[in-house]
Amino acid sequence: MYLKRSLSDKLTVYTSKQFRYKKRSTKSSLRYETVVGIGGNLGDVKRRFEHLFFYLKGEKRVDLVQTSLILKNPPFGYVDQDDFFNSIIVLKTSMQPKDFLAYLMRVEKKFGRRRSFANAPRTLDLDIIFFDNRVINTQKLTLPHASWSQRESVIIPLSGLHL
Repeated sequence: MYLKRSLSDKLTVYTSKQFRYKKRSTKSSLRYETVVGIGGNLGDVKRRFEHLFFYLKGEKRVDLVQTSLILKNPPFGYVDQDDFFNSIIVLKTSMQPKDFLAYLMRVEKKFGRRRSFANAPRTLDLDIIFFDNRVINTQKLTLPHASWSQRESVIIPLSGLHL
């Protein structure tokens, strides 16, 4: 069950047991902390986020530390599509950034992601926002995420986390 609150005529936030989650124990054998933006606008996205939550809780390669609220917001870039749902998850992992990116792309595919064109509608989008304090600028990976500070879809969910 979700609690719903309007922030404006275009922005709505949702909270649930899984999406305002904070792990009680911060101990983890995994080495790096990473902040990942999650989003989607095809199908039952909130339900997919719930499935992702439990999928990640069962994964040995990551430790789910915290989740933010879910923000419903208008699309940008390609705007002729449904609104997006976005959230933030904080994970611990021992994977290096390039391997972690490949892992996230496999998770997207497992949850039905199809890549057709830039900013296209999607079932699940996973973006690394921060990876420890790493700064990386390659063709495949930019850390911190290049435009995180200009996106309400990141700023609003991120503002409620205790990092």
